[in-house]
Amino acid sequence: MIIVGGPAANGIDEKISKILKYDLVKVEHKIFPDGESYIRFPKSLENEEVAIVQSTYYPQDKHLIELFLMIETARDMGASKVSAIVPYLAYLRQDRRFKDGESLSIKTVLGILNDVGCDSLIVVEPHKIDALKYFNGEIKIIDPIPALAREIRKEVENPFVLAPDRGALNRAERLAKELNAPFTHIEKERDRTTGEVRIKELPTDNFTGKDVILIDDIISTGGTLELASITSYKLGAKKVIAAAAHTLLVNNALDRLKKAGVKDIIGTNSVKVEAEIKIADISDLIAVKL
Repeated sequence: MIIVGGPAANGIDEKISKILKYDLVKVEHKIFPDGESYIRFPKSLENEEVAIVQSTYYPQDKHLIELFLMIETARDMGASKVSAIVPYLAYLRQDRRFKDGESLSIKTVLGILNDVGCDSLIVVEPHKIDALKYFNGEIKIIDPIPALAREIRKEVENPFVLAPDRGALNRAERLAKELNAPFTHIEKERDRTTGEVRIKELPTDNFTGKDVILIDDIISTGGTLELASITSYKLGAKKVIAAAAHTLLVNNALDRLKKAGVKDIIGTNSVKVEAEIKIADISDLIAVKL
């Protein structure tokens, strides 16, 4: 197998290549003056199994186009099998129509992956696994919880895992098992038009003296975790840290979480992150799936 590093591999390509002792090929890439993407493979791929590493964090559309170009080009060059390692797969959250007339963007993205010849798809902690049903090939899911737990253990003494909503409860349970800690969740509701988050029901647990770990798949604007942090301190938390597979942190989310009392944020290298974020490397977890 050949590991191919795309423009948004974020160093995972190099680490996987080193772990597995597979050849690494870095694609040549540039942006034309009109904004279009250029991709070139500097090595023959004839009859080779190829694993392309390309995350799709911001700018998502550019990184997706590069991924599509790499997969179809590898196919055209005679690769016998093409796998896409996409640590963060954009558009997964729009998996159903919340309002009439909305596009199912993940259906479109996965449909294109089918059309360009992707045989296998590896993703890290998708927002909803069911959304991947639109992909026709083999799917492998990477659970980042063991990597996150390695880093979290360095920061806590008396852990209590809190899911910021019912949808994250399974993640909280998995992390709690790794940390040998109790867990619970907050009941929230979100306005589909404004995006405003409100708490419907508070946990009944006593957080006094606990190091509360907020766990989710994605930290985007930080609104949900901001509310969860404030709530945790009201319930007696000693300190609060936040952890997620994909720390996008848009629209001043980092400042927002700090103001809400979040002491540390732990993410993975599925996306590029700010210097203050502590990184849990998921390269080894991906390597064992190849």
